[in-house]
Amino acid sequence: MAKLGKWIGGFFGFITTGSPLGALAGFALGALFDSDTDTADDKYTGDSQRGHRSGFSQQGFGTGRYDSTEGVRSTFRFSLLVLASYIIRIDGRVMHSEMNLVRQWLRTNFGETAVAEGEQVMRKLFEQQKMLGHAEYRSAVLSSCQQLRQLMTYEQRLQLLNFLVMIAQADGVVVSEEVNALRECARYLGLTEGDVDSMLNLHDGGSNLDAAYKVLGVAPTATDAEVKAAYRRLALQNHPDKVASLGEDVRLAAERKFQEINAAKETVWKARGM
Repeated sequence: MAKLGKWIGGFFGFITTGSPLGALAGFALGALFDSDTDTADDKYTGDSQRGHRSGFSQQGFGTGRYDSTEGVRSTFRFSLLVLASYIIRIDGRVMHSEMNLVRQWLRTNFGETAVAEGEQVMRKLFEQQKMLGHAEYRSAVLSSCQQLRQLMTYEQRLQLLNFLVMIAQADGVVVSEEVNALRECARYLGLTEGDVDSMLNLHDGGSNLDAAYKVLGVAPTATDAEVKAAYRRLALQNHPDKVASLGEDVRLAAERKFQEINAAKETVWKARGM
């Protein structure tokens, strides 16, 4: 069972508290560790010691030694919770199905303890969103996206976007507010609207020709050569090996996405007799 403090790992050795993402983490994770004060020595001594060695301590955020690879992994995972908190509430509601998708991801990859702790972090983020108001929280989220643009590769940011799209689709309906928020986050992450449209159509690309073209990011009027070039580019950007450093859980998710891209490609190839 993974404790949240453990899978956060070197986050605060990698992110400074003065940054937008660090400020959000300081609020959400600080409250989490405050609540553990009475039991930390008894239950989580090993995790606490590892956290201090990696720079994750209540007394010295951003100090100490840390593994930069673990820092990127931890940043990816916490950033997913931050951006998910924004996407989930963008339509003014917190849907059970959307929260369940986050819970499932935490449970599958980090164990039952991480589910409870991840939910606590999400609650603190929702609370902060309410305290700050939509405009100020949106500004913090978009500034965090700009920071992530400097810290993560294009392929890693694509995978982060993929998770956000999955969350938006969890209740079976993606409303305009969610689409606009996804596109705005994508733009600040250094991605494109085409990336968002591609992700939104992944599930249907294997059976719907129009969706398949949107996955590949080309118009039905594109030449065969243009279609092949678009697929090669998409396959290279979304290959699971590109995000393997984020951990096996993320790589497997990227593998499923890659399979959906190939299903869309087969739909287009079949329609064109290629």
